[in-house]
This record gives sequence, structure tokens and C-alpha cells, in this order.
Amino acid sequence: MRRSKNALVSVNYVFFTFLAIIWLGTFTSVQSFAQTDSTKADSINKVNQLKEVQIRKVKITKRQTSSTPLQILSGADLEKLNSLSVADAVRFFSGVQLKDYGGIGGLKTINVRSMGTNHTAVFYDGVQLGNAQNGQVDLGKFSLDNIEEIELYNGQKSSIFQSAKGFASASSLYLNSKQPDFSDGRTQKVRASIKGGSFGLINPSLLWQSKISNNVYSSLSAEYKNANGKYKFRSTNGVYDTTAVRKDGDIETMRLELGLNGMLADSSKWKVKLYGYKDNQGLPGAVVNNVFAFSQRMWNKNFFVQSSYEKNIGKYSLMATAKYANDNQRYLNPDIITVNGLQENNYHLQEVYVSLANKLKITNYWDVVLSTDYQRNVLNADLYRFAYPVRNTILTALATQFRFARFDIQANLLNTLKYDKTQSGPADINRNELTPTVMLSWQPFNQKEFRLRSFYKSIFRMPTFNDLYYTYYGFIVLKPEYTKQYDLGFTYIKGYDNRILSQFSIQADAYYNNVKNKIVAVPGNNQARWSMMNLGLVEIKGIDVNIQSAWQLTEYVNLTTGITYTYQNAIDADKASASYKDLIPYTPKHSGSFLASAAYKNLSMNYSFIYIGERYNQSTNNVYNYVQPWYTHDLALHYNTKLNRREVRLTAEVNNLLNQDYEVITNFPMPGRYYRIGLTYNY
Repeated sequence: MRRSKNALVSVNYVFFTFLAIIWLGTFTSVQSFAQTDSTKADSINKVNQLKEVQIRKVKITKRQTSSTPLQILSGADLEKLNSLSVADAVRFFSGVQLKDYGGIGGLKTINVRSMGTNHTAVFYDGVQLGNAQNGQVDLGKFSLDNIEEIELYNGQKSSIFQSAKGFASASSLYLNSKQPDFSDGRTQKVRASIKGGSFGLINPSLLWQSKISNNVYSSLSAEYKNANGKYKFRSTNGVYDTTAVRKDGDIETMRLELGLNGMLADSSKWKVKLYGYKDNQGLPGAVVNNVFAFSQRMWNKNFFVQSSYEKNIGKYSLMATAKYANDNQRYLNPDIITVNGLQENNYHLQEVYVSLANKLKITNYWDVVLSTDYQRNVLNADLYRFAYPVRNTILTALATQFRFARFDIQANLLNTLKYDKTQSGPADINRNELTPTVMLSWQPFNQKEFRLRSFYKSIFRMPTFNDLYYTYYGFIVLKPEYTKQYDLGFTYIKGYDNRILSQFSIQADAYYNNVKNKIVAVPGNNQARWSMMNLGLVEIKGIDVNIQSAWQLTEYVNLTTGITYTYQNAIDADKASASYKDLIPYTPKHSGSFLASAAYKNLSMNYSFIYIGERYNQSTNNVYNYVQPWYTHDLALHYNTKLNRREVRLTAEVNNLLNQDYEVITNFPMPGRYYRIGLTYNY
């Protein structure tokens, strides 16, 4: 058995290395296509393509000059991927592990550079998606239907003019929704889409953008998704080998978004967004002891309204943000009967958030920003002896930036004040923390294509309400998790005129992370009663590489290919620990992805490959906790045409092409080969 495991590992490494050698220097973005096409088209098309080149160039510059590592998927890049949700798309970023608990309805959370899910802040149109209850954001709930761009920053966004929340996490994922664009003179735009396929999936959506006046625009997005979630999987324990059907991953969701944005007479800008989400889903459980069916269910209702306002007055700039969120969750477990009947728990979380950021341009090269945020979270539940916690948080960030022709330096100091109150039982102590960050970006040579970058960031994450006040645990005294991050990297981006290779880029970073007082749950004498505690020290050393290129093979044929690679050594560095120097759970040393896309006139074909190396599902690294590597191949065909002078897009996808049996999380089997088809109509 051990020999077969090593053989599988060797085959996987050889296959992945073979791809890496062949395609080294080749990961892409569709964004460069317009540069070559514009030299081939007529004069009218040249003007249109030139506008696209200018937009793309801004994105390239942002990625190149960022003092922190930045990865972007936007526009046509997102459409090319075999992705239904944000969770599917972020798998292609280097340094990211996606925790996927199986199927279309399973929980999906992001872990960046092995620091844990709670260390990654998720922002939607510039405002953080909060979850004081457990600190996790399920990325599977966010469809790509209304997403224009996904940005992942290690450290923080490379802009000092932002809310204090933007400084307050170890990494940040920004989801930017599609914004209305009426530069073509139209006043109404409608896009209707429908997808269907395996798991009984039916997924219609609608996007309606309207120009209300010269300075006011609206956007309405609606989506419905229904799937039975059934798929075959293989279950084996070394003795028995069984093929079963996953039946507990059904899901029904509805989402409605309304956005208004505009400009006032004094050139100030404002935005308002209303968001509503509702779902009803089964909860896939761990497949152990020949138990293949689970009856637990969960219902979620999420609503928030957020607004922002920006104004420039000479050298002074103001940005104000406000948000109210109301989340309800109902959990039902028919397998447990209490004195009141079946186990049913209801949670109600409310959040109020306001932010004010002030920027002063002291000189042409020196900016100073002062940002202050206030957030109030209230959690209610119908649990026995529940604490009913209330958390008030005040964040204040003082940041400065010096910009020179070839050198950029940023620094900020974040102060965090936290106050907890409870109606029953003790509350966590008040917290007051100061955390600094320094970021550098340097162009050492005259060539603008090459740039060095580095950053140091000290940050922490507070224990969540579940960590501190979960009923079965009782109140636990916990310290925050303290994280120190060090990063050194470079970017190189080069465009070529009148050549087959039209664009090449590479960015690479070496990093070291140190996480102290990691919060974990450990079982006590009673398996139904666990304890939360701080444990030791985790050290993470790694290298991220992201290579991109684009090729114009003929007048009508273009090719984009690419590769990302991550090496990571994340170990338990606590000398008193029984697992000292062992890899922490679910952190592979080697992982990566490969993308290729070929386009001929209206037809395009896209291929993607994801590889996750060997890892362990427990702190102790032994043969019993070993998890084999896994990889998947996905293929998609897209055809663009016109119907009554309106754009129509047809899509066919095959995911997990080779029907691989694999698990991202042990005992949560993933689907084998599955299919999707889609139709999009733009009016």
C-alpha cells in the first residue's frame, strides 16, 4: 500500500513538473489580446480596441507597482474559467488553499498562505463582508454572474486611501461587481443567462443596467439556483471499496441586488447597494463508518445595505462608508431529540458599520491618511444559557505614502479597540492593540517593466463569538492570534509589438509568516463537549510564482497559457508540542495550476489543471493521517454569435475530465466527472 502511494506521488510530480517545464513562462490574461487585434482591424475598430488597451494597461500597472503581491481575475478571464462561484475561481490563485466540503452545496472557505480562513478579509464593492459569529465567509454563496473582478492581496491593498478595515487583516480578497458603462451611447443594457447540468442544476440569472440620468446609473441583478446535489463517489477504508451516491448536498438559493451610483454637481461620487440572499440546503457530512446519508439542514437569510461617498476638495479627499447587515440562520438536526423535540437552533446576527477616511496631499509625492471605523455586532440565539454577546470595535489607522519616480514607500499604524458585553456569563476582556505595516516598491533599473517589492506586516485576529461564547464550550479565556508577515518579491511585465509573443509577465515572492497563539478546538472527556484554547507557534515559509503570457499565432488565432506554483512549508514550531516540526493540517508543500486558452474567430476552447500535493489531515504526520495528492482537468468550449444583432454566447463545460476520485477535506468526497451548459443573451 505504501509502495502504491509513493508511485502515485511520483507520477503526479512527474506530470506536474512536465507541465511546468513545457509551459514555464506562460500564464496569461486575455487582457493582451486587444493589443494585437487593434493592429489588424479597420480604423473604427482600432479606436475601440485602443480604449481597451488603455483599460488593460491600468490593470497591468496596478499589479506591477503594488507593494504587496496582487493577483487579478477580471472580465473575460473569469468567463473562461469553469467556475460557477467565487470559490471555483480563487482556486487558480497561487498561495491559496480552498477548503471544500464537497459538492455544489458544501461549505467553501479560503485559506491564504496557510494562516487560516479567519485571517482573510473578504470585501464586496469595497466594504468587508463581516461574520462575527464564526469569522468565515462561504465563497460558494457568491456567484460569478455579477462579478466583474476578483483581486487577492497578500498583506493588504496597496493604497493608503481606504477604510481602517482594509489595514486590519493578513490578506484581503476584493469582489467587485459589474458597474454600468454607457460610453457607447446606450441607456439600457440587459443580460440574461441560464446554466444547467449535473446535480440537477438549473441556474437562471438577469442583469439589468439603466442610465437614469446623465449622472445617475442603476444596476439590478437577480439569480436563482436549484440543484439536487446528487453524485456518485467512491468510499474505501483499505478493506471495503464501495460506490455510493451523495444525497445530502441539495441547495436552493435566491439572490437579488440593487445598485445605484452617481455623481453630484461638485464632482463628488456616491454609491448605494442593497443585497438580499436566501437559501435552503442540506449539509453534507463526513462519510465514516459506512454512514452515507445525513439529514441535517440549514436555512440562511442575509440582507445588507451599504453606501459610500467620495469627495475631493483641493488637496483634501474624503471617503465615507456606512453599512447595516442582518443575517439569520436556522439549523435543524432531526437525528438528535431534545426535551423540546428535534434539535433546532436559530441565530440572528446584526452589524452596524461606519467608516471615515481622510487623505491630505501634502506635496506632489507625499500623502497622509487618517481612517476611523466603528463596528457593532450583536448575536442572539435560542440556545440554552446563551451569552447574547455584543461587540463594539473601533479601528483607527494612520498611514503615509511617499511616491517618487522609481521608489514608493508606505507605512501605517493600526490601533484596534474592542469591547465585549454579555447578558449572561463573563465577557472577554477589553482589547487595545497597535500593529504596524511597512511596504516598499522599487524600480532599480531604467526599464519600467521590472520592479522589486517588499513588506512587513504585524496583525492579529480576534476570537470570534463561537470561539468565546459557544454554549457547549462555556466561556473560554482566549488570546488573539498574532501574525507577523515578511515578503520579498519582484514583478516583470513586457509587451511586444508585431511578434507572435505579444505579452509576457512574471511575479514571484518569497515569504515567511509567524502565527502565535493559534486558536484550536480540542475534545474533552465528553466528545459532545469541546474546549477552545491557544496553542503554540506556527511558522510558514513559502514561494509563490505566477507567470503569464499571450500569443498571436495568426491573424485569427490567439493563444494564452499560464502557470502558477506554490511551495510552502507550514510547520508546528512549538517545541513543547507533540507534533513539533510536523506540517500543520491540510497544507501541501507543492501546489499549482495551469491554464490554456485558444481562440479562433468566434470559437474558443479553455483548459485548466489544478494540482494539490500530499498533505496530512491531523497535526501528527504519520501514515494514518496521510492524504494523497489530487488533481483535476477541466475543459470548456465557448461560441459567440449574434441573434437579431444581439450578442449570444453558448458554453459547454466538462469538469474533472478524467473522473478522478479525490477529497479536499478527508471523508468529504468530491464529485467525479460532471457537466454544465450555458446560454447568455445580451440586449
